[in-house]
Amino acid sequence: MKKISLLVLSFFALVTARAQNADRSKFLKDSLDSYINRALTNWRIPGAAVCIVKDGKIVLMKGYGIKELGLMNKVDENTLFMIGSNTKAFTATALAMLQADKKLSLDEKVTKYIPEFKLDNKVAGELTIVKDLLCHRLGFRTFQGDFTFYNTNLARYEVIDRLGKMKATYPFRTTWGYTNAAFLTAGEIIPRVIGKPWEVYLKESIFAPLGMGNTLALSADMPKALNRTVPHTLVDNRLTAIPYCNIDGLAPAGSISSSANDLSKWVMALLNDGKVGNRQAIASTAIQATRQPQDIVGSVKHLNGETNYELYGLGWQIQDYSGHRIFMHSGGVNGYLTSVTLVPQDKLGIIVLTNTDQNELYDALRWEIMDAYFKQKFRNYSEVYLSQYKAGAARQLVTDRKLRDTIAMAPRPKLSLDDYTGKYTNDFYGNMAITAGENGILEMRFEHHPKMYAKLQALGGNRFYVTFSDPTLGKAVFPFYVTNNKVTGVRVKVADFIEYNPYDFKKVD
Repeated sequence: MKKISLLVLSFFALVTARAQNADRSKFLKDSLDSYINRALTNWRIPGAAVCIVKDGKIVLMKGYGIKELGLMNKVDENTLFMIGSNTKAFTATALAMLQADKKLSLDEKVTKYIPEFKLDNKVAGELTIVKDLLCHRLGFRTFQGDFTFYNTNLARYEVIDRLGKMKATYPFRTTWGYTNAAFLTAGEIIPRVIGKPWEVYLKESIFAPLGMGNTLALSADMPKALNRTVPHTLVDNRLTAIPYCNIDGLAPAGSISSSANDLSKWVMALLNDGKVGNRQAIASTAIQATRQPQDIVGSVKHLNGETNYELYGLGWQIQDYSGHRIFMHSGGVNGYLTSVTLVPQDKLGIIVLTNTDQNELYDALRWEIMDAYFKQKFRNYSEVYLSQYKAGAARQLVTDRKLRDTIAMAPRPKLSLDDYTGKYTNDFYGNMAITAGENGILEMRFEHHPKMYAKLQALGGNRFYVTFSDPTLGKAVFPFYVTNNKVTGVRVKVADFIEYNPYDFKKVD
């Protein structure tokens, strides 16, 4: 019996080893379509576009699903998606191209190009070089300031001015912290150097030479496009179409809209040292400049058991995985999540575009495709991520139900509702006002979010349950500060998707 068991075990060990070492590229031909379609259903994603580039050729370029919930307009390879922070690689490459043309230096101080640039730490502001802006090492916490900057009515020069007033969380150049306003500042160096706006330079120097004829630099142009998706999110667990965000005040950090077809041309050029055929469209030195590690983000543990460092170059995240150096980035704006991945040594590029901001398929799919090429075993990343996502959503649902149950009991606030109304201000953000609404609900409106408001429902004491008209800002509990039975302020907190830091507003009237 023992001999038979050993033979059986040996057989299964051999089969397992062969399966794990098999050429999993067949997954791409035989199973990828069904994998993606199943994932779209499970994640409740209306539409997606996927492109795989290998050895200078398109292996897959395809649209899946629909552009807008309720309408049967199918996504194709030319359908536009907002790509969010995948814009950052374009901005970093544009500046590196200007360096290659000797128009600027990434190692020069920012004040050489933008004399009015400053930071709250005066010395740090004077020492900041262009590279610092492009690799998130100014000392700010990830997303710090984005409630003020993101999807607001602030102009670019106002963002730069307010960046100079934002108090750093960490000492200068000591800690990585993802800073969208820094990339905006970097992009605004371009018109100071060549006299053309960031969006014009990108169109003339990158989009046109690469043949990216449908790509839009500004978010304001997206609603005017014919072949475009519509953004979606979950509102009370219902998939809902939402308005496009307007982030042109932060344009170099995240305003581009593009398609799988156009992005394939971008990716193929980057994997071919900037060449399109025999023509040098992007300087090779510019591409290499963006891939030099500048900052340590932290460590990352992969599902295959590996633990490696995650680094940041200029507009690219850098990881080592299964013996391969990976350059990648994700992009998230209201109603969209996307990813772009480069594996230069394998001449492999992966593009995933989705039109909902409530999914992790954009991330799972790139690892699934890389594993297929790297001959790793099948791990079903989408299902693993989905399980984790559902667990988190279930916990949030319990919290929301408890708060709603409390509201249903009609608890009285500690003071009269009129005591909470009035004008408030935050030194960094600006002004906010609270007025009395209907049925005992207060309304909060913010100076730089003219199209957005929040409803406040009493939870008892000086706490209110808050829902924003813009669902991407989330739901929260706002505590009011009270001294001697007088309201002195309120703490405002939006969804972590926008910003982790809370804002304390002081009551002034």
